[in-house]
Amino acid sequence: MAALTGGWSVSPSAGESVWARVEETSAPAGVRRRATALAERLGFADERLEHVRLAATEAATNLVKHAGRGEMLVRVVRGGERATLEFVSVDRGPGMADVPESLRDGVSTSGSLGIGLGMIGRLADDAGLQSRPGEGTILFARFRQPGGAPPADPPFAGLTRPLDGEEECGDAYAARELDGVVHAILCDGLGHGPLAARAAAEAVRAVRGIDAPTAPGALLDRIHRALAGTRGGAVAAVTVDPAARRVVFAGLGNVAGWVVAPGRRQGMISTPGIAGVRGRGFREHVYDLPTGAAVVLHSDGLTDRWDLSSRPDLLGRDPLLAAAALLRDAGTRHDDRSVLVIGARRR
Repeated sequence: MAALTGGWSVSPSAGESVWARVEETSAPAGVRRRATALAERLGFADERLEHVRLAATEAATNLVKHAGRGEMLVRVVRGGERATLEFVSVDRGPGMADVPESLRDGVSTSGSLGIGLGMIGRLADDAGLQSRPGEGTILFARFRQPGGAPPADPPFAGLTRPLDGEEECGDAYAARELDGVVHAILCDGLGHGPLAARAAAEAVRAVRGIDAPTAPGALLDRIHRALAGTRGGAVAAVTVDPAARRVVFAGLGNVAGWVVAPGRRQGMISTPGIAGVRGRGFREHVYDLPTGAAVVLHSDGLTDRWDLSSRPDLLGRDPLLAAAALLRDAGTRHDDRSVLVIGARRR
């Protein structure tokens, strides 16, 4: 899926997003190759390319040695004119009792490359770590494309993953920040495989070139018309305005929308139907946005058996940590999976 104009960030195409199981001692070499190939595509070279290789290999080695098994996502995240190489490491291993100690300079992983988790953060332009004993660990690192002024990281993060055995994901998202307000859509193409992926891609393409603020109901209507030649899908559109402390939501079908704040979680209302097939009266609903809250959109590839409202180690931190935790803990294996978290920038 190509980058959109107007500063939109979109879910990566199948060729720029690779999930890899990391279970064997040979797996880190495979992760390194994938990271190298995508980094070279973005123009990384010499010392900076070696930083990418070293960090990705160390993260994968940690999975094998300390979690026994886990998964890594290596992808290119594109937004307007900018691109970022990103990897996410997820496991259900023993976790860490003392995260600050694990990140301290000079602390390395036993038998690994010896650069340590803290040094991954130093090599990357941005990085984050979340871990709980008995629950597992999530680590991410971002390397911005060489050249140009470094962009500010947006206050949202999305993840998609195809059904096991499929190469293309039938879920897709697009999001952007304009004057402090986040506009976003998430589409779950009907079914899975290439036809579902085409429907989701059309939903994202429908917002291409929209530069002015657009209400969620209008976005949903535009997507509904664009999906007329596809098998259709479930779609949600949202506007998140932290200054006004307001969320405006419009949904068609079973993409779930939630406002999550410390101590509370509120579901948002969608209209039954299938975008591109049947649907009318795209009604908008307005919700309060409490201080410190996040907005979560996800496809039915995730169950609703999750709760960030009591998780200060996730809520209010980099949205990618929360998105990865939700995909790990609530994702099912019999469908495409996608989640988009819109929250604060604080780490």
